[in-house]
Amino acid sequence: MTKRTSAKYKLDRRMGENVWGRPKSPVNRREYGPGQHGQRRKGKMSDFGLQLRAKQKLKGHYGDLTEKQFKRIFAEAQRVRGDTGENLIGLLERRLDAVVYRAKFVATIFAARQFVNHGHVTVNGQRVNIPSYRVKEGDVIAVRDKSKQLALVLEASQLAERDVPDYLEVDHNKMTASFVRTPGLGDVPFAVQMEPNLVIEYYAQN
Repeated sequence: MTKRTSAKYKLDRRMGENVWGRPKSPVNRREYGPGQHGQRRKGKMSDFGLQLRAKQKLKGHYGDLTEKQFKRIFAEAQRVRGDTGENLIGLLERRLDAVVYRAKFVATIFAARQFVNHGHVTVNGQRVNIPSYRVKEGDVIAVRDKSKQLALVLEASQLAERDVPDYLEVDHNKMTASFVRTPGLGDVPFAVQMEPNLVIEYYAQN
């Protein structure tokens, strides 16, 4: 299994944006890019560069997704009826690790992947340890009883830096979340602007 090996904040530095809205992001302190040439004035980015950047930002936001995984999800979004960009966001948000992250059971999308992997989560009462597991509307996602007192769980639920979106019904006392509906782009509380339309353009030309 391919894993993301670079530090998660490298994405923030490369994009020049606080992709997850975290207070410790390096771009909160310096707005220039990484490396010795980061402070140079940037030229105008090409259309391809803008499309690639949009794709890398959206893919990176969901943590450990490989290019192969992301491309497979995109292909499925194209096959489904409706707007491809909206379908893509909906499919990404239905990933179990994304739901665990949005429900504030853990602090980061990377922690969510590991949390699911280690068997701390159930879906409709059954333990699921596959981060890419796709939840359905009406599914109930819960933290297992023996995991509810873990420090990372207790700390995450108190985070003030982000809110639980309205397509989830979350009870932090019971550590349960119901997946009410599949969201569209406007429903997802991204910390920065995501542009799935540019992702569509990228794959149309490459």
